[in-house]
Amino acid sequence: MVAIYSQVMQSLLSPDGVYAAADVDAALARVFGVGVRPLHLERALFEAMLSGWRSQQVARYMKAKTIEANESGVRRFAEHVGCWPWEWRSSHVDEYFEDLLARPERLARSTLRAYQFRLKGFSDYVCDRRYPWSVISEREFGRGPGQLFDGRNLVAHLDEFEGDPRRRPLTVDELEVFFAACEARIESCRVRGRKGSLQAWRDQALFKVAFGWGLRRAEVAMLDLVDFRPHPKLPEFGGYGQLHVRWGKAKRGGGPQRRTVLTVFEWAPEIVEQYMQEIRPAFGCPDHPGLFLTERGTRISVQYVSERFAEIRTEAGLDGMLTPHCLRHSYVTHLAELGWASKFIQDQVGHSHAATTAIYMSVSDDFKDRMVRAAIDDQLLNIGRS
Repeated sequence: MVAIYSQVMQSLLSPDGVYAAADVDAALARVFGVGVRPLHLERALFEAMLSGWRSQQVARYMKAKTIEANESGVRRFAEHVGCWPWEWRSSHVDEYFEDLLARPERLARSTLRAYQFRLKGFSDYVCDRRYPWSVISEREFGRGPGQLFDGRNLVAHLDEFEGDPRRRPLTVDELEVFFAACEARIESCRVRGRKGSLQAWRDQALFKVAFGWGLRRAEVAMLDLVDFRPHPKLPEFGGYGQLHVRWGKAKRGGGPQRRTVLTVFEWAPEIVEQYMQEIRPAFGCPDHPGLFLTERGTRISVQYVSERFAEIRTEAGLDGMLTPHCLRHSYVTHLAELGWASKFIQDQVGHSHAATTAIYMSVSDDFKDRMVRAAIDDQLLNIGRS
């Protein structure tokens, strides 16, 4: 598939390096075919631009959902401004994003920047004179596409962390309340003799695994049975001394990142062992590789993780801003409070940079109080000895 798209993209590239004004007819033939002139040239040229950009992105090994989001963003912008790419100007950009920011549901800074970079990527592509878009537009419409963005109208990336500050790690008490709500679901199904107890057991195990090994939503949803393995240095954990994460967050333009997470909590292997031996077999899919399955015998989805977390969070009476990712934050915070080295924590959660891990390490007030108390006691002890 990539090879086919690469050929399409190569066919649009100028054989002479760049297209000149004299090459317009050859450029039109490359885009639409020899002797073909669409009835509605503006619409056809816009669609051809999007098709060529899509081919270029595929050849760059970008994910299908990223390409789809990029194209949708360009189409929304075109519909909003009501003109074609060769008519777009920076003033259109300002008006578009001003309207977006005027909505009641204010966009996050990172979301706004993502929208801008989608348009910038398309603008870079259609302005590249190795492709035919500029010379065709200049002759047929009297003006070519221009670059819409520079450093003056792009959202600046000033902070390491741009997420909502209301999203935070769960405290120890909140974790207890959340998992107590998971237990209550199981008990409620059992007492009333209703269906759902099996799913409630699975959900409890799912969220405990997410917290116990510091996993993202996609990472826990994509776990397979074979991903838990023994570790020679951790025999006390049996077959659950380490977890191989094969679907970690991908870097831009790359595939899923892999990492090995060592087991650190004594209670965690018991949760997985009970689930594997008593709960998962009841789903009746012994040949399915997935760890967490639906009642239909399919792997749970990432969206399911979010939806079920929200339901249990509401039942527990917890802050509505908490998300499944907050369990991962909690994992980092708890390891920090237990005295684990920051480099070890960084490796466990798969962060490329220590600065990213530091953002997560918002230790609790109780922990800081104990650290301050211990430091002061040491100072007083040293003064007494001198």
